[in-house]
Amino acid sequence: MARIKDVAAQAGVSVATVSRVLNDNPAVTEETRQRVYAAMAALNYVPNAVARSLRTEATRTLGLIIGDILNPFFTELARAVEDEARAAGYTVVIGNADERADRQDHYVRALLEQRVDGLLVCPTAEVTPLVEEVVRGGRPLVFLDRVLPGLDVPSVRADGTEAIRELAGHLRDLGHRRVAFISGPGTLSTGRERTTAFLAAADEAGLAVPPEYVRVGDFRTGSGQALTAALLDLPEPPEVIFLGDNLMALGALDEIRERGLRIPDDIGIVSFDDVPWFGHISPPITAISQPTAELGRRAVRVLLDMLAGRRAESVVLPAHLIVRSSCGESGEGGECVARGATGEAAERGQAGTGGRERRGRRTAALAGEEGKVTA
Repeated sequence: MARIKDVAAQAGVSVATVSRVLNDNPAVTEETRQRVYAAMAALNYVPNAVARSLRTEATRTLGLIIGDILNPFFTELARAVEDEARAAGYTVVIGNADERADRQDHYVRALLEQRVDGLLVCPTAEVTPLVEEVVRGGRPLVFLDRVLPGLDVPSVRADGTEAIRELAGHLRDLGHRRVAFISGPGTLSTGRERTTAFLAAADEAGLAVPPEYVRVGDFRTGSGQALTAALLDLPEPPEVIFLGDNLMALGALDEIRERGLRIPDDIGIVSFDDVPWFGHISPPITAISQPTAELGRRAVRVLLDMLAGRRAESVVLPAHLIVRSSCGESGEGGECVARGATGEAAERGQAGTGGRERRGRRTAALAGEEGKVTA
């Protein structure tokens, strides 16, 4: 049976170079890589990953557990993690928790049994005994996108507070006053943070948010549609619905279009989490964009710091408001024109009047009795 030194001799390189090729180290030139691959094929050499890991006490693999593989946010996040890890010579094994603590624990256990060098976890709502055991045991672990209370674990996440504050001011300046919010689960840190930020921003901007305008979803399409239907059926429905993630926004779009309502004339819509197709539908959807790819890259770097024995610092990156046309008047290229505090008084007044006119038309459309409604 061929050994690694036989491959090195056949390819005319060192054993260390063959090892770098096997670990997909980007420092190896493509020419050298192809020579090593050719030598492996000629000798029928099959690398023994288990044996390598036993000798080095490292598998050069990282485990990633995401919340929901159907959510575009997590698929983009996983891609970024995989790319960054590969550039550092690591392979990533991915598990989909499907927002369930039992499935999360299943993958944590399986990945540890496979002797991954470290774990990146987008935690579910529950602090499970297994996760506590991993933390107590000092296993290299980084939380991604979310955090769990009471656990001293470095995290990499986005903060949407300022972007939500900008959104509230933008909606106010367009003339909107009644804004509803469909949040994610309050048991998740992201659900709590976005709800707290929205209520504070709405209060600061003078937007009316009665209790019936705040609904709790589950970051899934079905809840977005069902809760949008409930909001539209209120005696005084909101003028704009802000959805706590992109999948719930998709459900809201389904409900709005099934009712034959027009965006933004009859109802405005905003999503937390931007996805590429939001900019390509008509009208394009205003959204709060998280730096998803950068979150993935930074999470890998934090985990690699832990593996190298360096101090691992938590990272918080800002989210940003992407203004499009789904809330009101639009400017060039379908981009919405937000009137800020420094805008001209005439422009502010015009935006406000437009909002009042849209509220009248919207109420008429929802009631189906346009002739009986006055703005």
